Amino acid sequence: MFVAVYWWRAHPGKEAQFRAAWRRGTQHITRIYGSYGSRLHQDRDGRFVGYAEWPDEATWQAAVDKKMVYDDPETRHAFLDAIAEAPPNGRPVFTMTVTDDLLTGSRSA
Repeated sequence: MFVAVYWWRAHPGKEAQFRAAWRRGTQHITRIYGSYGSRLHQDRDGRFVGYAEWPDEATWQAAVDKKMVYDDPETRHAFLDAIAEAPPNGRPVFTMTVTDDLLTGSRSA
């Protein structure tokens, strides 16, 4: 398994809009590009961190090469409108191959 980690800061008051667009966009990426989905976290400093799982690096890279954008214009607009800050070019801060996995399953927050 392969993972990519991204981060964003939402404009104050647009956190719910960001989270809703992130959920819709992640569902789209999972359906269209073959990811295993993602988890969204929020750091104490307010930054959102997304951890996306992929079957392998080649599947992720193929999605990146296709520009892996939200094809739904409404979702894309809501996502971009909510973002106050992100890394340059939207690049992940980490890309990693999983070597050992002891997660026991997803728990809803």
